[in-house]
Amino acid sequence: MSIKKRNVCFIITSKIHYARSVLLLKELKKQRDVELQIVLGGSAILPDYGDVPELMARDGIAYDERIVMTLAGGTTTAMAKTTGLGIMEFTTTFDNLQPDVVVVRGDRYEILSVVIAAAYLNIPVAHIEGGDVSGTIDESVRHAVTKLSHIHFPTNKKSAQRIVRMGEDPKYVFTYGATEVEYVARSHFKASNKLINYLGVGDAVDIRKPYVIVMQHPVTSEVGKNRQHTEATLHAVHELGIPAIWFWPNVDAGTDEVSKAIRTFREEQCPKRMRFVKHVPPEQFLGLLKRSQCLIGNSSAGIKECSYLGVPVVNIGSRQQGRMRAKNVADTPYKKTTIRRAIEKQLSHGAYPKSTIYYQKDTSKKIAHKLATVELYSQKRFID
Repeated sequence: MSIKKRNVCFIITSKIHYARSVLLLKELKKQRDVELQIVLGGSAILPDYGDVPELMARDGIAYDERIVMTLAGGTTTAMAKTTGLGIMEFTTTFDNLQPDVVVVRGDRYEILSVVIAAAYLNIPVAHIEGGDVSGTIDESVRHAVTKLSHIHFPTNKKSAQRIVRMGEDPKYVFTYGATEVEYVARSHFKASNKLINYLGVGDAVDIRKPYVIVMQHPVTSEVGKNRQHTEATLHAVHELGIPAIWFWPNVDAGTDEVSKAIRTFREEQCPKRMRFVKHVPPEQFLGLLKRSQCLIGNSSAGIKECSYLGVPVVNIGSRQQGRMRAKNVADTPYKKTTIRRAIEKQLSHGAYPKSTIYYQKDTSKKIAHKLATVELYSQKRFID
């Protein structure tokens, strides 16, 4: 008599979610007692933010459902309405797929709609990356997701302790490290000079020579100020004259402010040695990151991936406020002179020793095994 497989439904709402989860998805496919279901939504299905379905097809991973839920506008209103639309669409999807457990990661507003839908359908939720602190509305969303989740996979001990302090059952908190750092540790990717300069716009950047990467996303709690903050970074990087590869912002509220700052700067300054790129395949991004002299901006890649690589980071503003970081990160406010000074100091310092604060061996294999075997429950209790 055949044993019923456990339906594990994995949610992917952005390109970075996929890149940071690809090893885990492959491990879940290996589990004999697991039927892997994959649902795409959010910016994961928007071509301007990376063609996730194409990446998955290349990697031999199929998805079960695509959810159209993201409203345009780049405003807090669009984010709130997208969340509401997502609740409706994910409810229908879960009703059709009948998952035994839903897996989410991170702190994005699209994820909040997932866990609300699952909670009311009495479907257990497993949450990756809970317990982190980061400032802005994202931190509130992350903790709300934790309270609606049943199984927790924090990336570090401090975050695990916070989850327990929030009244979660310690028996369901498993600290196995960060899948994205495991991905970095197991990769030997190289970036293509030809591809990078084909994909982007602006002046060509020879990545065989020293360069920096800039990734500055909008801060949702600072809508109305994001353009000014981005302009400070643009001018600081431009004045230094070092070749720079600048990535366009994500889809959060304030994205139009950041994009407007970039477009206006390009038109008025016609900057030399600066390339603007929307997105690149995950392995190309890691190849770029490994060779870069410094990562500038407010991306979590500076906190996590760069910690293991030892890449110097200039972290600007409040978006990563409070996150556990290694010695490679230098924090600075939104001011051109202080940003420039921080970049100069990091470039002078050079590479840092590799940090393992987010790394554990076999992270994805451990999470996959736990998802396949852990006892599931739906009714939560606050644990004092």
